[in-house]
Amino acid sequence: MKPARHPTALRTAQRLRDAGIDAAVVEFEQPTRTSAEAAAAIGCTVAEIAKSVVFRGRDSALAIIVVASGANRIDESRVAASVGEPLTRADAEFVRAATGYAIGGVAPIGHSGPVRLVLDEDLRRFATVWVAAGTPFSVFPLTPAQLRALTGAEWSAVRKDPSTHAPHTRS
Repeated sequence: MKPARHPTALRTAQRLRDAGIDAAVVEFEQPTRTSAEAAAAIGCTVAEIAKSVVFRGRDSALAIIVVASGANRIDESRVAASVGEPLTRADAEFVRAATGYAIGGVAPIGHSGPVRLVLDEDLRRFATVWVAAGTPFSVFPLTPAQLRALTGAEWSAVRKDPSTHAPHTRS
């Protein structure tokens, strides 16, 4: 772990300072694209990683960014109900165009266009969560309260109920 040097991560650090948040943006030699990679690099649990999952609003065509606990699978129907429109998948090209970031590094701030953010209520149980800082190699720590204040987004139940994707057994 070292201080951020990538221009995108440095812009994220400046946005945090502009918002009055004193959080160190750090970079790793190895990618932190997935929650497991990030947790291993940081030395925290996968659940403490605040991963960004991007969908596309079917009606609005806006990027819908769910900032969720890295341990959670996202229930698309819950997110759709939260934002008031059906969702479609977002490919890498859409993610970069709509957010200004590559998949694996989508920060919760500094997007290139208008987006809608939804925060996973499960993140509130941690003292600190680790958030992507604009590249697949950079992250920064925040308290859940800072994440909420920084984004202005609402907390929502987005976790997929484990019973809805349990494997079927033959009888």
